[in-house]
Amino acid sequence: MTTSSGGGLPGPYGGGGGGANLADILERVLDKGIVIAGDIKINLLDIELLTIKLRLIVASVDKAKEMGIDWWEGDPALSQGARRTELSRENAELRQRLAELEERMSLEPAEKETHERRER
Repeated sequence: MTTSSGGGLPGPYGGGGGGANLADILERVLDKGIVIAGDIKINLLDIELLTIKLRLIVASVDKAKEMGIDWWEGDPALSQGARRTELSRENAELRQRLAELEERMSLEPAEKETHERRER
């Protein structure tokens, strides 16, 4: 197996002085970004049974943010800040529910007593 002097791809792909290695190609793709899109439709007798839309964007985090894509920042599985926010919200909701339940429990004996007095 022969390689070009530039450290590029072997054989005819790396021939000549302009051959790029995999790291250069990856750097270019991440810097510029690449979009791959496709649709799969399954029809039976002109009736659409299933449609699958595939969209793939490959870019660096910085490039994605430039394009306005930052969904991972709000995903609790991928972001510590989002996880803390979700836990805080969940904690506040649980505290509120607990307070409501405690309030109901403290009112129940008084309500039973009032109800029993009405029946007499």
